Amino acid sequence: MMLDEFKQEQPIAYKMLVNSLKKNRCSHAYLFETKHYPKKNELALAFAKYLLCPSHHTSKDDGESCTVCKRIEDGNFTELKTIEPDGAWIKKEQIDELQKSFSTKSVESSRKVYIIHSAEKMNASAANSILKFLEEPEENIVAILLTDNVYQLLNTIVSRCQRIPLQDINSEENLSTLEKVAYMIKNTSEEIQEFIQDEKNEDKLHAIVHFALEYEKEHKNVLLNSKKLWFDVFSDRDKMSDGLELLVLFYKDVLNHKLHLKLDIFQEYIDQVETLTKLLTPEDICNRLDVILEYKNYLKVNANINLLFDKLVIELERRR
Repeated sequence: MMLDEFKQEQPIAYKMLVNSLKKNRCSHAYLFETKHYPKKNELALAFAKYLLCPSHHTSKDDGESCTVCKRIEDGNFTELKTIEPDGAWIKKEQIDELQKSFSTKSVESSRKVYIIHSAEKMNASAANSILKFLEEPEENIVAILLTDNVYQLLNTIVSRCQRIPLQDINSEENLSTLEKVAYMIKNTSEEIQEFIQDEKNEDKLHAIVHFALEYEKEHKNVLLNSKKLWFDVFSDRDKMSDGLELLVLFYKDVLNHKLHLKLDIFQEYIDQVETLTKLLTPEDICNRLDVILEYKNYLKVNANINLLFDKLVIELERRR
C-alpha cells in the first residue's frame, strides 16, 4: 500500500506525514498513536516507502512501477529494519542488533529507517537503549514507533518523537457489535482481525446476553442449566475469561441505557438491554459489575472453572 491510499481514512496523519518531507521538516523520530487502527502496520510501511524512495512516491500506480517501493514491500531493502516483540516483549538484544546494523553507511538510499511495532512492549532495558538512540540521533536515520497505548511508553521517549495521532475508528457508527467488542478486548490488529473472523465469537455474544436475561429472571436456578447457558460456549479458562469480559461490557451498556446514555457496544441487542433496564436499578447493575469483575480476577488463580461459576452465581445472589 502507498500513502495516498490512507488519504481519506487517516486525513490528519496523511497530511502531517506528507508535509514533513515536502516542507523539509523531516523528524528523526515519529510516534504513531494507532488506537488499534487495523492497517497501522501498512501505514507505517507506506511512510517508510515515502521516506526511502528516491522519487518519494505516494500513489499506488507509481509504487507498482518503482523497484525500490516493491523491494520495501517485499521486505528486501537493506536500509529498512523492523522490530516486533519477541514473545511478550521487545528485548535489549533486538535494539542492540538494530544499532549495530545501522552503524554502517547507507548504500541504497540517502536514509535509513527503522520501524518498531508495539513499542509499548519494550522491556526496561530495551526502552533505555532506544532512548539513547533517540537522544543522540544520527543524520538521516528515521525512527517510526507504533503504539496502541502511548501512556505505556516512557515520557522521555514520547517527548523525543513527533506524535502522529491516528483516527479512532472505534467511534464509527457502522461497526458491528462483534467489531466493537474486538477493539475493546484485544490488543493487536492481528488479534482483532482473528476475533472478528472467528464465527464462534458471535455465539459468545449471544450466550452472554442470553445468560444475563436468564439470570435476572431465574436467579440461582440458572445453576440447574449451567451447561447449556454457559459451558457449552465457555468451556475452558480462556473462553470463560472472554465470557466474563463480555458480561461486564454488556452490563455496562445496560447501565448506560438506564442512565439515558448512548450504548457503547450492544446496540444490536437493544431489545434485550431494554428488558434488563426495566428489571434493574442502577445500584443493581453496579453490584452485578462488581461481582463479575471480582470473579474475573479470581479466574487467574482458580483451577476449577465449574466451581468458580457456581460461586459467581451464589455471590450475585448474595449481593442482590
